[in-house]
Amino acid sequence: MPNHIPPITAADPSAAFQRLLTVLDTLRTECPWDRKQTMETLRHLTIEETYELSDAILDGDLTEVKKELGDVMMHLVFYAKIASETNDFTIVDVLNSVCDKLINRHPHIYGDVEVQDENDVKRNWEQIKLKEGNKSVLGGVPASLPALVKASRIQEKARGIGFDWENKTQVWEKVEEELQEFKNEYNVVDNEAIDLEKAESEFGDLIFSLVNYARFIGINPENALEKTNRKFIKRFQYIESKAKDNGKALQDMTLAEMDVYWNEAKKL
Repeated sequence: MPNHIPPITAADPSAAFQRLLTVLDTLRTECPWDRKQTMETLRHLTIEETYELSDAILDGDLTEVKKELGDVMMHLVFYAKIASETNDFTIVDVLNSVCDKLINRHPHIYGDVEVQDENDVKRNWEQIKLKEGNKSVLGGVPASLPALVKASRIQEKARGIGFDWENKTQVWEKVEEELQEFKNEYNVVDNEAIDLEKAESEFGDLIFSLVNYARFIGINPENALEKTNRKFIKRFQYIESKAKDNGKALQDMTLAEMDVYWNEAKKL
């Protein structure tokens, strides 16, 4: 006999959440695939779902955002379900834990601490984390974060305790300084041997300083680079399409010929 399908209860978040818990309980018990899963086997799938959510956000596709949020939510509940089976913690513990953390780290809302702006809030947040046992302000930055995102988070956390430049002019001067140091190691004019290890180090410093400047003027460098990636893909695929329409292969075209199509793509 088929299982009873839990009904949809409109406009009731608690009932909707309970519906998800009920469905997952059933799947965990009766579906061979769901029964087999562990935290380790789910991990890479969760990462994939998170990136799909990120793509939907960048695309501005709210229908997909809703769908991907559901997928991520399901994964979070799944982890808690697995932990409950070994009596480590439950979804109730997870939810109460995050509520307690938010209450504790917002003393300007749930206590008598006064703040002037968001920077005060961030400073308080980092100071509270240190009191909770964090050995370093940077300790909360995941080691496996992509390097560009990690650079942003490192800088944001350092800023949270007041370690930052005073104005954007100083930050841009640092960018120019790092650019010059990179050029010194990777001289594009002279035909001299390049120390790639030093050049790589200086290039990393240059990127880090550019990320810093982006943060200082309110640009998310990850979003900016991803938009450029997508723009390049769109224009390059236009070249491929036009070449195919004209019976040509890209590898047989000159750069000048490809540039014609590239410039056309820029106008679209």
